[in-house]
Amino acid sequence: MRTALVTGVSGQDGSYLSESLLAAGWAVHGLVRAASAAHEQPIDPRVITHTGDLADEARLRAVVADVAPDVIFNLAGVSSVAQSWQQPVLTAELTGVAAVTLLDAAWQLQEASGTPVRFVQASSAEIFGAASQLPQNEDTPIRPVSPYGAAKAFAHHAVGVYRARGLGASAAVLYNHESPRRPETFVTRKITRGAALIAAGQSDTLMLGNLDARRDWGWAPDYVDALIRMAEAPEADDFVIATGRAHTVREFVAAAFRAVGIEDWQRHVGLDPRFARPSDAPEMCGDASKARELLGWQPSVEFDELVARMAAHDLAALRQ
Repeated sequence: MRTALVTGVSGQDGSYLSESLLAAGWAVHGLVRAASAAHEQPIDPRVITHTGDLADEARLRAVVADVAPDVIFNLAGVSSVAQSWQQPVLTAELTGVAAVTLLDAAWQLQEASGTPVRFVQASSAEIFGAASQLPQNEDTPIRPVSPYGAAKAFAHHAVGVYRARGLGASAAVLYNHESPRRPETFVTRKITRGAALIAAGQSDTLMLGNLDARRDWGWAPDYVDALIRMAEAPEADDFVIATGRAHTVREFVAAAFRAVGIEDWQRHVGLDPRFARPSDAPEMCGDASKARELLGWQPSVEFDELVARMAAHDLAALRQ
């Protein structure tokens, strides 16, 4: 039986990943915080949990040594670009430095045991920042424009450093991926829940920031499938995971309202400059050709269906 250690196991991706690994017969260990947050997902009772703080280097190393996993999936850290502007130092510690701690702990475990250890890092399209290349691929220059992107870029480079050292470390450059498990602090879930509230007669207005930002949105379980494929691939490498199609926030809003039966969404949506970020990448769209060719991966859910699933979930929850 293969053993996986998943950081961020109570997040959107961590919950889907642990379920998939358990279904495939893996033993799954998860790193959890001492105090859970309201937006965290329930953890499958079959997951063996270990309490730890990403800022506690000694504890992270101890967990890796105790679990002795075949694969470490590092999904934890500050996951919001907006939050990273509010807490840039914390973001650097939890999203950047902690990844290096885990990489080094994995390498030390491999050296001590003589058994290969794989490492899969959840990188982000935010490492590309205001990329002049469209779509972006694995060779696109890394030049982030937010504290979150900078922290992810540091961790991304560290993956390459440890891969060169002999660790089977891979980085998944994940583009935006959503599901009903996405916390409401993210604009996508804010939109689908806002549309559902208006459709249910419990609200009249949804306030948003920049409607012109373009993003490449995919279905979260598809992206988790890519992480597993990377862990099982013959060679460790970096892969862009994306749909290859970008849509504006405005299109996301229209799709969400359409899914709950409202066509004239404009009269319900207002703009608030407080929700605008200090700096925002104008368009993110990824080229996942390498993942398709070497991993056999491809997205399975189209944009409109993705938004409709999220909106339907939120509307059903309100009606219950």
